[in-house]
Amino acid sequence: MLKLNKAIIVFFVLFFSSASAGDNTSGNKWSFYTGTFDFSDDGAKSTLFGVQHINENLYKETFIGTLQPVTGVMITADNAGYVYTGFQVPYQSGSLTFTPSFTPGLYSEGDGKDLGHVIEFKSEIQLSLELSPNSELGISYNHISNASLGDKNPGANSYMFNFIKRY
Repeated sequence: MLKLNKAIIVFFVLFFSSASAGDNTSGNKWSFYTGTFDFSDDGAKSTLFGVQHINENLYKETFIGTLQPVTGVMITADNAGYVYTGFQVPYQSGSLTFTPSFTPGLYSEGDGKDLGHVIEFKSEIQLSLELSPNSELGISYNHISNASLGDKNPGANSYMFNFIKRY
């Protein structure tokens, strides 16, 4: 758990310092979220909190849409933690945005659920509503799994409420 705590501290130092370097049109979005980790497993269900950085200035146009890098950290009330980085592909229609994402990362079970391996993969879908040019409210669902890298692969299903802010 000490390694995870150090990784979280490094994450906040690196990304909060870069987020404050620009003005409100810097292209840095931060998603603050809370919800229920592994809601489908009554024995492992736990509250979760997280923060995710989206850099809108780094992107790649592809045949599936605009790939944007995302990096984040999530911790549960049972001290399980997940540090991740990957990409998302936002699809906007008016004030609604549908955003699938894929983010491999490192998982520490703490006092929470054993997911079977330190390397886990998070697949997520999010639906958000633009409140202003600089903020959105959203709801998301994700599944975390180790893709059978470990001896067991129970996975975890979670849902979250998101507040996304451009800084």
